[in-house]
Amino acid sequence: MLLLALECADPVVILDGALGRRQAEALGIPLTGTLGILLDAKRRGLVSSVTPLIDALQRRGFRLSANTRSAILSKAGEV
Repeated sequence: MLLLALECADPVVILDGALGRRQAEALGIPLTGTLGILLDAKRRGLVSSVTPLIDALQRRGFRLSANTRSAILSKAGEV
């Protein structure tokens, strides 16, 4: 997938894994993760709150530290 992104004019890849993120950064490919997608959706008015979405992800096994959760909710204006 990263090789395909290198062939695109203005790529952004969605990655949550540390290895994939490191490789994308080393190649200079812009990236975001699940939480970045949620924040962008809130900024664009596509969702009213990210808290219930993060809660649902965590119930399904999405791992997230308490510090990261707090930072994301703060960026979303939900603290």
